[in-house]
Amino acid sequence: MTIFTADLCDEYSDKVQVLAAGYQNYGGVDNCHGEIITIKLNKNNSDLITLLRDEDGTGKVVVVDVEQEYFAVVGENLMKFAHQNNYAGIVINGYVRDTFQITDIPVALFALGTCPRKSIPVTSGERAVKLAFGGVEFNQGDYLYADTDGVIVTSEKIV
Repeated sequence: MTIFTADLCDEYSDKVQVLAAGYQNYGGVDNCHGEIITIKLNKNNSDLITLLRDEDGTGKVVVVDVEQEYFAVVGENLMKFAHQNNYAGIVINGYVRDTFQITDIPVALFALGTCPRKSIPVTSGERAVKLAFGGVEFNQGDYLYADTDGVIVTSEKIV
């Protein structure tokens, strides 16, 4: 099902939050929607790897906050895990890499930009926490809709 964020904003203007400008899609599909899973990382993405590799993501979008630290959170391997486990998309308050390789992987991937390096030291993240960035609050269980016009969030499923 193709969903257009502009139409949803028109119809549900009182129910949607719109992510600020600056986030662009690096993934292999132009749109996604689903229930939000939140994860806050302290630079290292090992907890995100475990989530994408080991858990069913059918109908889910992962929202990741690394507070705009300048390193890559997702690249080719994590996108492959996301695709294998049926995640619809990933939204990152940070950066990605391997953009040439991931354009053929059918998962949406919204981020601030690219960075070729990753964070090496292993640190722990927090799951199912409230995140706030880009003028939007993301709660575990909220719904996210994204397309070429942008990313919107609602507290309940509207489509």
